[in-house]
Amino acid sequence: MITHLRGTVVVDDEQEVGEAWVVGDRLTLERPAGVPDVVLQGWVLPGLVDVHCHVGLAADGPVDDATAEAQALADRDAGVLLVRDAGSPADTRWVDGRPDLPRLLRAGRHLALPKRYLRHYGRELADPSQLPQAVRQEAARGDGWVKVVADWIDRGLGADGDLRPLWPADVLAAAVAAAHEAGARVTAHTFSHEALDGLLDAGVDCLEHATGATREHIERIAAAGVPVTATLLQVGQFEAIAAQGEARYPRFAARMRAMHARRYDHVRDLHDAGVRVLVGTDAGGTIGHGRIADEAAEMARAGIPVRDVVAAASWRTRAWLGVPGVAEGASADVVVYATDPRTDVAALVTPRAVVLRGVRVR
Repeated sequence: MITHLRGTVVVDDEQEVGEAWVVGDRLTLERPAGVPDVVLQGWVLPGLVDVHCHVGLAADGPVDDATAEAQALADRDAGVLLVRDAGSPADTRWVDGRPDLPRLLRAGRHLALPKRYLRHYGRELADPSQLPQAVRQEAARGDGWVKVVADWIDRGLGADGDLRPLWPADVLAAAVAAAHEAGARVTAHTFSHEALDGLLDAGVDCLEHATGATREHIERIAAAGVPVTATLLQVGQFEAIAAQGEARYPRFAARMRAMHARRYDHVRDLHDAGVRVLVGTDAGGTIGHGRIADEAAEMARAGIPVRDVVAAASWRTRAWLGVPGVAEGASADVVVYATDPRTDVAALVTPRAVVLRGVRVR
């Protein structure tokens, strides 16, 4: 089976070509012998990447395999062919045997403390000192990533309940070091500003949300070269979350409202400071799968140039994760559009074709 990709084939920021071919399940930039069986014309991008996604997770916790399959298919049909699964309580190893589903890079289970995260989502450790050992275990179960919950509301404070860090600085540093020794990287859930210095001091590799970052934190994040996943669809829900908790936790509600109000300025400030801003929908939980185009549109609305948004949703993040995009001999995972998404982010909504492992799946 030979598929001819014709039009504008985007390789990276510096290179695009007029055509490429799919032979079997592989890409080639050299014209193969034989007549193509299929011709796909348009703007061809390396398969999209959702770096904050939860296959196998719903609002009440883990889901069955059929539901997880539906989640993965929704992502795939939206053009997402590579997922960094940023924490899931479900065993999704079976997905690796399904060539029609996106590739998953798992971060294992969220690591948290009792009553300091969403019920049924994370692995709750009895004592903070257990974090380094738990990180080693999740690194062995994952695909090069571990997910730590760095802060969450402390309900034990009563009406003063607010976001607070979960881990002592020395424990967090030991945990990140343990992950690195195991060949894994650490990403951390963080809403507050209080947790950020400890995470950066520990050498964390990525930040999820980072909504509490001050200007000084943003400068530190940029200097350290730590990427941030914006998750604007999730932050867009902060006003509703504040309303739900306002009666019992007014301080928490006020903070969530403030972060919601500045969400676009915050993401634009990250980008302007030189921080790598990643595209992640936070699908699973309360956000549906297949919404990569909506997340990208929100990032563009925040003021990030569309070319940078699309690059972050495709080839740049593939390179950062170590997964090839359009390259000689790479897996044929591409998305074809009728118009150029780099000039109109709305083009991401309607892929003309999705090719996964050489097979046109949409």
